[in-house]
Amino acid sequence: MRCYLAGPMRGYPSFNFPAFDFAAAALREQGYVVFSPAERDRELHGTKLDDNKTGNEDEAASNVGFSLREALGADTAWICAHADAIALLPGWEKSTGATAENALAVALGLTRIILGKVYHART
Repeated sequence: MRCYLAGPMRGYPSFNFPAFDFAAAALREQGYVVFSPAERDRELHGTKLDDNKTGNEDEAASNVGFSLREALGADTAWICAHADAIALLPGWEKSTGATAENALAVALGLTRIILGKVYHART
C-alpha cells in the first residue's frame, strides 16, 4: 500500500523531520511504500533544512530556495496520483498543510492512518 505521510512542519525545530523519519521507518517496517515530504525536501534542498532550529519557512526560502507553493503542489499531486492511504502524525490537526492533505485524502476516499504519540524524535 502506498502511503503519504502528513504532519506539522512549520514552526517545529528542523521542520519536524525527526518525527517524519521515525514514522516513515516504522511504516516501511510494516510493509508500506511511504512518500515522506521531509525526504522529498532533503532531496531537493539538502540537509540544511534539518539545521533550521525554528522551522521558519522564510528562513528556509532565503537559505535554500524552499517554496511552500511548490512543495504543496508536488505533495498533493503525489497524493492524487499514487496514494492509497494517508498517515497522520500527532499534531496534524494544527497544521494547515496537513489538514489540506487530509481533506484531499478524504475527498479521494483514501485509507486514513492516525499515528500515535510513539512517533517522536529520539534524543
